[in-house]
Amino acid sequence: MLKRDLVEKTTDCLDGYLKKDISKAVDIIIETMAESLDQGKRVEIRGFGSFSLHYRAPRRGRNPKTGEEVPIEPRRVLVFRPSHILKDKINEG
Repeated sequence: MLKRDLVEKTTDCLDGYLKKDISKAVDIIIETMAESLDQGKRVEIRGFGSFSLHYRAPRRGRNPKTGEEVPIEPRRVLVFRPSHILKDKINEG
């Protein structure tokens, strides 16, 4: 599903709202979620799941082609954990 699909579906379900207004609302929601994650906060959407950032420490990796050891920089990784409601819906269908 693309953002435009989400906007169209929401516009179809809500009478009286313009597509540009719904699109702006979706942009605000996504931007707010991104800002919260950037600040290290957890984002939870009940019935859907939660997003959080995990820290990955620096480590040594290996180039599979040459076998040479390569340093891997520390980084933050986005993790999504689906809710049990979402898991149940996916497994039903």
